[in-house]
Amino acid sequence: MCKDCGCSITTDGHQHEHTHLDEFGREYTHIHSHEHDYGEHKHESGHHRHHHDNEHSHDNLHANPQLNDKKTISVITKILSVNDEQARENREHFDENGVLAINLMSSPGSGKTTLLEQIIEHSNIPIGVIEGDLETARDADRIRAKGARAYQITTGTACHLDAHMVHNGIHHLGLDGLDIVFIENVGNLVCPASYDLGAHINFVLLSVPEGADKVEKYPVMFRSADLLLITKCDLLPHFDFDIKEVKEMARKLNPKVDILEVSTKDHESIKKVLHYIEMKKSMRN
Repeated sequence: MCKDCGCSITTDGHQHEHTHLDEFGREYTHIHSHEHDYGEHKHESGHHRHHHDNEHSHDNLHANPQLNDKKTISVITKILSVNDEQARENREHFDENGVLAINLMSSPGSGKTTLLEQIIEHSNIPIGVIEGDLETARDADRIRAKGARAYQITTGTACHLDAHMVHNGIHHLGLDGLDIVFIENVGNLVCPASYDLGAHINFVLLSVPEGADKVEKYPVMFRSADLLLITKCDLLPHFDFDIKEVKEMARKLNPKVDILEVSTKDHESIKKVLHYIEMKKSMRN
């Protein structure tokens, strides 16, 4: 259930995660919906809490007129509160293992998986990837083919990952020996921005073919970005895409955002992304 688009709204439903094997014997997580009265319950992790610069605010639940029913708002608030608690636990788990977690968000086809393939290929950093898609394990297979550890979550009808899905993914992936974990979110420029997964940094991708107007059309996503990656820049000669305008709009929404121009055909631009990641990792050591 999303506070921005209101997708999958019910007043008494929640999701369970189940692990299955596909026809090739590969393990993946699938999400199922079940009924629940949302009675109050409490889970104590026994851990201390960490401050996170990207803590999500849920103050704008009333912004969507479709979500103004009091019962709906109450349910959404509970869901987000439980999600945030799990996100804090996820972040603690990453911290305890010395892992930098990066949430990768964008629309479908912007180049998330291709970027990860290039990062893995051109880096000696031990990397793991938690993949999120509605169906198939194709992206996880691509990551494994590059020699990195990967775990696939298939969400069924859910348009984003949440902290509980990622918690399950962490334990299937394993953090031993890893320095970086990428969480490749479901391709969507709306809902993923509203859910804290426990990552330390948000990377948002915008590809040249998508058009410069997406920054203003989907402000919630671009406000959430720590790094904006403008991808497929090798296609700039073929599209009416004003990079200067995109940067100005992004910084108007989010003055602290960092911005890099990337083409997976240009190894120097990939090196800049790697340098950024290494810098962020060193800052947390």
